[in-house]
Amino acid sequence: MRVLHLVTHRSSFFDRRVECLRERGHVCDVVPVPGRDSDDRAERKAARRSVHHYLRFYGRVLSAARDDYDIVHAHYGLTAPFALAQPRRPVVLTLWGSDLMGEFGWLSERCARLVDETVVMSDEMAAGLDGDATVVPHGVDLDLFRPMDPATARHEVGWDPDAAHVLFPYTPDRAVKNYPLAERVVDAVRSRIDRQVRLHAVYEVEQAAVPTYMNAADALLLTSRREGSPNTVKEALACNLPVVATDVGDVRDRLDGVTPSAVCADEADLAPALARVLDRGERSNGRRAARSLAVEQMAARLEAVYRRALSG
Repeated sequence: MRVLHLVTHRSSFFDRRVECLRERGHVCDVVPVPGRDSDDRAERKAARRSVHHYLRFYGRVLSAARDDYDIVHAHYGLTAPFALAQPRRPVVLTLWGSDLMGEFGWLSERCARLVDETVVMSDEMAAGLDGDATVVPHGVDLDLFRPMDPATARHEVGWDPDAAHVLFPYTPDRAVKNYPLAERVVDAVRSRIDRQVRLHAVYEVEQAAVPTYMNAADALLLTSRREGSPNTVKEALACNLPVVATDVGDVRDRLDGVTPSAVCADEADLAPALARVLDRGERSNGRRAARSLAVEQMAARLEAVYRRALSG
């Protein structure tokens, strides 16, 4: 199949999914929304998307759509109107989470009613839509995300070998990720265990380095207010890194049977749960659960969605 992918911005999990589709013999071209081309985080933050950026995007989509594609795949709700603007080809829409639950959720919901197939990250997201949706979360590269010796990983990233290390895998200034709660949880844990406890906000690092940080950490702490299917949790599973998380998105399903780990419906339970995980000082059995989330399997499920869109 020839697939035209529309996306608000390139990300490692998006690029890996497209790469996997190419490996399976599909022709995939990508048109991103302009305005976030810089590698510098401060420049990207300052360069807010404007109407002008989306007008440029519209022109690029119409120009690309002149080619002989079988499917137009819109990733993230804000790209869906532009995919629907070309009436000739079936449209698949993938919603990532914040596009359905955030400020422009109304737009994502309306577009989901108009496209040929809708893909979501979790059952929770599917339940929030009026029509049918197929759950195909972003997969994990199990070759990249794999267990390593924690002591070696700690040495590579320069962390204290005697402290307990808690990984917060997002930038602290993303309000939805709730870094202030992570700080409060770790502060509360410090009085509960004998070792020093250090909280590390790790972001804007090369994708190839992320597994090293995950293997260096003793636990991943997810304090998000909302999520779809957070990739960081699945990547932690693949590295056997214990996870302590708020009950958001599909996290409870992903951590079912994974130990030591914890999902907390009440914020007050996060500190005791994290203290228990750090006291045990063990890696989890998460990789076994992550095997069903391999990026190759997710690509195969996406192919089935494409075939339905074409047949419809």
